[in-house]
Amino acid sequence: GTTVMRMAAFDADDASTDNALLRYNILRQTPTKPSPNMFYIDPEKGDIVTVVSPALLDRETMESPKYELVIEAKDMGGMDVGLTGTATATILIDDKNDHAPEFTKKEFQATVKEGVTGVIVNLTVGDRDDPATGAWRAVYSIINGNPGQSFEIHTNPQTNEGMLSVVKPLDYEISAFHTLLIKVENEDPLIPDIAYGPSSTATVQITVEDVNEGPVFHPNPMAVTKQENIPVGSVVLTVNATDPDTLQHQTIRYSVHKDPAGWLEINPTNGTVGTTAVLDRESPFVHNNVYTALFLAIDSGNPPATGTGTLHITLEDVNDNVPSLYPTLAKVCDDAKDLRVVVLGASDKDLHPNTDPFKFELSKQSGPEKLWRINRLNNTHAQVILLQNLKKANYNIPISVTDSGKPPLTNTTELRLQVCTCKKSKMDCSATDALHISLTLILLSLLSLFCKSFA
Repeated sequence: GTTVMRMAAFDADDASTDNALLRYNILRQTPTKPSPNMFYIDPEKGDIVTVVSPALLDRETMESPKYELVIEAKDMGGMDVGLTGTATATILIDDKNDHAPEFTKKEFQATVKEGVTGVIVNLTVGDRDDPATGAWRAVYSIINGNPGQSFEIHTNPQTNEGMLSVVKPLDYEISAFHTLLIKVENEDPLIPDIAYGPSSTATVQITVEDVNEGPVFHPNPMAVTKQENIPVGSVVLTVNATDPDTLQHQTIRYSVHKDPAGWLEINPTNGTVGTTAVLDRESPFVHNNVYTALFLAIDSGNPPATGTGTLHITLEDVNDNVPSLYPTLAKVCDDAKDLRVVVLGASDKDLHPNTDPFKFELSKQSGPEKLWRINRLNNTHAQVILLQNLKKANYNIPISVTDSGKPPLTNTTELRLQVCTCKKSKMDCSATDALHISLTLILLSLLSLFCKSFA
């Protein structure tokens, strides 16, 4: 009694006469199964309706879900003298989700190595609904046995299989077996009189295989704080690594994996780390006061497995670097009016409080007359000032710089001062060295003559 479609014919004769009075009739149905009379047409309205039980309109049991009906329209009220016209009505039986998906077996088996992730088994189902529709496409879910969320299941869009995956590595030592209960449903809801049955669930038995795992350092990374320059042979720390394979009773040996500066060694048996050289905070191998080394823990498995541990040594500063002075060369005109020769700066590789404020001092000047002095400007800079104009020559001014460390360190640096001839804003320092050389040669010649005369 369900209306499927309506046929409509047109007759050009006078609609008020029997010449245009139409009646409809089904001439032929193709195919003829499961019944040759699946449909009826209202002779006056042209409505095509179903006339069989819904059980016969089952798409999954039909030879073909498509029916073709040849419809005749006859005028003269359907009398034999009437003229006729025919048309074909095509009826497609659409699918409804009237079949629940069913697993092909009640129990599936899977084996996976511990520490591994990925697909471990494909679960197969059957569904008699139309493929590639929501009534056929499967949706899987894990309804029991996955408290740690170590497993996930997704649908393969090509095969409709359920791909069960390990997403969190399993640990054989914690559990060697897992049992999952899987449910399958369709994307589309089932029709009201159909329900999911026991065949829509299945059990997956998963066996975890033991694998030789590498030892694990505790903690990792490891961190200690030491003063730089501690004596060679000092103990830094004792590392600790354990083997996750508790059932195999393996032994562990330690070794150095990466020691950029070559400062460390490790006892292979007990894991004690000691120094083989002086630790230097100012070394290029130290970054932000931290020296990093890597160590290995190797078990006795076959083949052996290895774990890596990272050690961060924070080095505390010691006053072990003398301050340096810059610049070490200055030039001045022999007739200069401004006798402030140069501003000197000091730097120190150490950290506060082993650096500034610096103390600047002049070494004793030879001769009765003092030629220069030094004035401190701030914590890191000082200024050298001439007390009078000097003759064209090179002068070496010894300057000592002392840091604020405890105990303080002092460095003496010679500032080379070139007194040059200046004319028309041009400085000529070319003869200053020659002047010293000439004076030296004269002195050597006089000394030679004196020695010969004495001989």
